[in-house]
Amino acid sequence: MNWITNYVRPRINSIFSRREIPENLWTKCDECGTMLFHRELSDNLNVCTNCNHHMAISPRTRFEALFDAGIFTEIAVPDPIPDPLQFRDQKRYPDRMKAAQKTTGEKEAMLVVEGDIGRTPIVAAAQDFRFMGGSMGMYVGNAIIAAAERAVALNRPLILFSAAGGARMQEGILSLMQMPRTTVAVQMLKEAGLPYIVVLTHPTTGGVTASYAMLGDVHIAEPNALIGFAGARVIEQTIREKLPDGFQRAEYLLEHGMLDRVTNRTKMREELITITRMLMGLPPAVMGDLPAPDGKTPSETEAVDAK
Repeated sequence: MNWITNYVRPRINSIFSRREIPENLWTKCDECGTMLFHRELSDNLNVCTNCNHHMAISPRTRFEALFDAGIFTEIAVPDPIPDPLQFRDQKRYPDRMKAAQKTTGEKEAMLVVEGDIGRTPIVAAAQDFRFMGGSMGMYVGNAIIAAAERAVALNRPLILFSAAGGARMQEGILSLMQMPRTTVAVQMLKEAGLPYIVVLTHPTTGGVTASYAMLGDVHIAEPNALIGFAGARVIEQTIREKLPDGFQRAEYLLEHGMLDRVTNRTKMREELITITRMLMGLPPAVMGDLPAPDGKTPSETEAVDAK
C-alpha cells in the first residue's frame, strides 16, 4: 500500500498534472488590461493589438525595427565628469547610475547610432526612459552634439527619438546647461542644410521639451504621448483654470499646430523613410531591393545619381 501511495500515485499526478506557464510569456496592457502573448507583442513593437496603446520600448529594440535588416553602428560619445557635484539624496549618484546600468544594460540614457533606413543613410539618437527617467544630463548633451557632428561630417539627416522627464537633478545647473548646448548642435545641422527630425514618444517633458525636442524641421509623435514643459497640475494651479481633456497629449498638440504628424509606431519606419528622402531630395524609396549593376551599394548609387 505504501508503494502505491508513495510512488505510483505521485508519479501519475506528475504526468497528468497541468504544467505551470512561465510568467514572462504574457504581458498585461496598462491601458485595457488585455493579456498579450510576448511574441505577439514584440512583433507589434510593444503596441497593444487590442487598444493600440503604445508601451515603452528600448532604443535598441526600436533601432532593430527601424534600420534595414536591423543593422546599425554605434557612435562613440565622450564621457563627462562622473558625479561632478558629489550629489547624494537617498542614494549616492554613482549608485543610482550603477543600478540604472544594470537594469537597462546601457551605459547612459541616450544611444547614438548610424545606418540605413530604406537604403537612406542617417544618424539616429534615442533616449531610454528606463534609465533614470531618460533624464538629460551632461552625457545626453554630449550625445546630441556627437550625433550632430557625425551627421554634418557624413552629410546625413539626424533623427532623434525623445523620451524624458526633463533635466537630471543630480547634476544641477550642469544639466540645465545642456539646453543651450543642444540648441547649438541643432543649429549646426540647420547651417549645413541637413534635416533634423524629432519623434516625440511618451513622455517628453521638462527641459527636453524646452530645447532640442521642439527644434526639429519635422515633429512626429506617437499616439497619446504626453508632451509638455510643466505638469498639468502645476499649470492649473498657476492659471487657476481647468485644463481641457487630453491637454498635453499628442493628438491635442497636433490639433493646435504644435506637431506635424501623429504616427503609429508600426508605421513609423515607412513615414520616416518617406520624409527623410523627400527632405534630402532623393527619389521615392524602392520597395524591392536589387543589386546595383556596377557592384556599388544602393546608397552609393543613389548618392551619385543625386549629384
